[in-house]
Amino acid sequence: MVYNSSFEEHTICPQRIDAIGTMQGVDAWWQPTKGSSDYFHSCGGRECLVPRNKMGFQEPHSGQAYCGIYCSKENYREYLQTELKEPLKAGRRYQVSFWVSLADKSPHAIATLGALFTPDRIGDTTWNILTKNDVTDLGGGQKQVIATHYTPQVANPSRYVLIYMDQWNKISGEFTATGGEKYLTIGNFNSFNHSTVVETHADNTVLSGAYYYIDDVSVVCLDCETEPQTIDTTPAPKQGEIFTLRNVLFNTDESVLLPQSYNDLHTLLDLLNSHPTMKIELRGHTDNQGTVEHNRILSEARAKAVAEYLVSHGIDRSRLRWKGYGKSHPIDTNDTPEGRHNNRRVEYLIINE
Repeated sequence: MVYNSSFEEHTICPQRIDAIGTMQGVDAWWQPTKGSSDYFHSCGGRECLVPRNKMGFQEPHSGQAYCGIYCSKENYREYLQTELKEPLKAGRRYQVSFWVSLADKSPHAIATLGALFTPDRIGDTTWNILTKNDVTDLGGGQKQVIATHYTPQVANPSRYVLIYMDQWNKISGEFTATGGEKYLTIGNFNSFNHSTVVETHADNTVLSGAYYYIDDVSVVCLDCETEPQTIDTTPAPKQGEIFTLRNVLFNTDESVLLPQSYNDLHTLLDLLNSHPTMKIELRGHTDNQGTVEHNRILSEARAKAVAEYLVSHGIDRSRLRWKGYGKSHPIDTNDTPEGRHNNRRVEYLIINE
């Protein structure tokens, strides 16, 4: 149920470890906070190379890649997040597992790495522990925000410290889904004092806490196979129809696809692969912020980025064309943040079936 479960698929090779940067390059995975999670691949630069990199030496558990997250040092945290292929079903039993290895340069180790499943994408704009903020309306225009720690459905027991640097350790567990959980977040959700922190003999000139490589993430339904198979009766798209890629995302004023776009892009890939003669036009749109020419260029660059992604995954370029419409075709008001968000989009038009 996990896209790119061993982090092999990527759009760019990682080049360096940035303490305040954003993890880029790995398909389908992203960091939900400002904590700068890292991507390592055998094609990467010296700091991000596999097996030897800035954090130490480790062969992948499988393939040529893995990710890395910082899990201690008081309240500083890094996390990995992805969107599952489909939401979890209420009452069903699921098994989640992932493999971890403590980096050679880690002067500390912890126990409490875990996997959290949520129905909505969660995140924060800080470098701290990922917390759930409950807002209570006190009346009179006053509100109270209470931050509480998330409780992952599966976590490594606090009595078993993940101390090994020369091997991979499997974290695994089962749980019953509430239903609708669609996002998976991996990391340490415990405070420093409740993470069973122990010292190692590593040199602390690179790191000052526990840093773990992560590989081979798996989510499997244990009792879903008895459900009857349903036939997809959704009608095939017709010539002239336009569809919006709602979750194809870009940073402000940029045309580099964000990894959160992965699910929608692969849905489109599946459509094109199942209709090998279909041709489409990708159409980029912006809100009304910026000049007409700037928005036209930006929207065309975004549409082209989607086309290049499809080509890189096997779609013949002759089946695609792209165009930027800038701010000339809004579908919502530009007077609200929500309306402007809806207007910033990439669509595809079915040219022929």
